Amino acid sequence: MRTIYLDNNATTQVAPEVMEAMMPYFHDLFGNPSSMHSFGGQVAAKVRGAREQAAALIGCSPDEIIFTSCGTESDNAAIRSALTVQPDKRHIVTSRVEHPAVRALCADLAQRGYRVTELAVDATGHLDMEQYRESLTPDTAVASLMWANNETGVIFPVVRAAEMARERGILFHTDAVQAVGKIPIDLRKSVIDMLSISGHKLHAPKGIGILYVRKGTRFSPFLIGGHQEKGRRGGTENTPGVIALGKACELAARHMEEENTRVRQLRDRLESELLQRIPNSRVNGDTVSRLPNTSNISFEFVEGESILLMLNEYGICASSGSACTSGSLQPSHVLRAMGVPFTMAHGSIRFSLSIYNTDEEIDFVIEKLPPIIETLRKLSPYWSAGERACAAG
Repeated sequence: MRTIYLDNNATTQVAPEVMEAMMPYFHDLFGNPSSMHSFGGQVAAKVRGAREQAAALIGCSPDEIIFTSCGTESDNAAIRSALTVQPDKRHIVTSRVEHPAVRALCADLAQRGYRVTELAVDATGHLDMEQYRESLTPDTAVASLMWANNETGVIFPVVRAAEMARERGILFHTDAVQAVGKIPIDLRKSVIDMLSISGHKLHAPKGIGILYVRKGTRFSPFLIGGHQEKGRRGGTENTPGVIALGKACELAARHMEEENTRVRQLRDRLESELLQRIPNSRVNGDTVSRLPNTSNISFEFVEGESILLMLNEYGICASSGSACTSGSLQPSHVLRAMGVPFTMAHGSIRFSLSIYNTDEEIDFVIEKLPPIIETLRKLSPYWSAGERACAAG
């Protein structure tokens, strides 16, 4: 059975070109880039090249790139650094729809005595920017807002948010894990202080990430050890991962137009056909200001997990907007924050595409999903009650 992979916001396949670029550094060129000898020196040269490739993708200087292990480490390093270099400030501003890498960290910090403001979003998933403005105080150490939401794809105005923070002398961090490689980013045209990237979201392997730190930003290392990354992150570099991520960044820049044309068209066709063929369905989040590859659709009166299990029988991979917690299904915190009705939130499915998806794959999903929803609704007591209510009305 073939696999149709529409879960690219969870992770992506490693691009063939990326695999080819990294393989020699596992065996033939295994030297330590910090070594004095030429065998290690040639590896160091490739690490410098990867740093330049990453910097070119996001519009910054190579010296502003710190290689990390993942997006979560980058998020933690950025926020903890902002607090460490400003010990007299005890306030953090973030949003209710952040990735757990930020949200769970802020919850932990709140238990340790920090004050955390979580900004609300409206029904389309957009921030309340007036609440953001009012939340920035002299006690605020850092504002951390994602560039694009991982569940809905909704894009936040982080460039403007960074300017508003800068006006008040507040550091600004953005988790750009989902945005990098899908939409143009030029940090030379912004005042963003720190930005997080995860390699496995843009066709590099797992276990490699980036933290961008603007030149001149005070920074306290999260991992303290050797002199690597100019003393900003201790530990021998994951050279195969670094080289892979550099190549992935180069490819992302090359494929940006395809992401925003062909991939967007595939996403839009999938979405429009499903909405047309399946009654009581809706798109969650802004349908304009969002990533070109992401669609979050709710199918009323069915459970997302049941949909995924039946899609899986056809080799179709997607993700649900619900999570199993302590034996009871809880709707996504993102959809709850947006006020999505209970009967819709439980039946939400996220489709996230990549440049490797085809028209034939989208056709297959359009063919298989409507009868799956119809079958599940026939088994649902909520659907029967809904039908009776419609008939009575």
